[in-house]
Amino acid sequence: MTFFNKIKWILGILLVFVLIAITNLIDRNNFVRVRDSVVTIYEDRLVAKELIFEMSKSVNKKEIALATNDSSFFVEKNPMVNTQIESFLSRFEQTKLTPDESKIFEELKSNFKSLFTSETNLTSADLKANTKALRFISNIKDNLDDLSKIQISEGSRQLAISKKAINTVELFTQIEIYFLIFLAIVIQIIVIYNPKEKNN
Repeated sequence: MTFFNKIKWILGILLVFVLIAITNLIDRNNFVRVRDSVVTIYEDRLVAKELIFEMSKSVNKKEIALATNDSSFFVEKNPMVNTQIESFLSRFEQTKLTPDESKIFEELKSNFKSLFTSETNLTSADLKANTKALRFISNIKDNLDDLSKIQISEGSRQLAISKKAINTVELFTQIEIYFLIFLAIVIQIIVIYNPKEKNN
């Protein structure tokens, strides 16, 4: 094999080597994206779970006030509690919602709106007539329970999908590394190999 032919072989194999190296870098980049996506999804689920917990605490305060006929709560503290709930709802709306989650969330907002309306009558009426407000609270608690369950199931589902994608990327990365090692050996053989020319 002439020197010129060796150069051609080396350049050809190096080109393949570079292409595989670039592919490997792209795969690693995809791996990073998947990992970041998992982190984002997980954070959204955690944030949503925390907001559900905070809304539950606020609803419990209202329920206790109704159960104990605490009229001062609805005059002094309830407006601030409602403002906090509206803030929690707004923040929850900014997380990534599944179709089922969106539907339940719309019901939750509607139930809160109805509860707030019924509470305006509670401040001026007898607190013993609280059946309507308690019904809305019960509906809200059901909504919050359903949303809480979705956080767990959706978080687990997304994590499983991401793990599968990460495993695929890692598999292809390993295959490419082995192929690169094989090419490196081939290049060494081509460079070192020097066949003896036959004498005529």
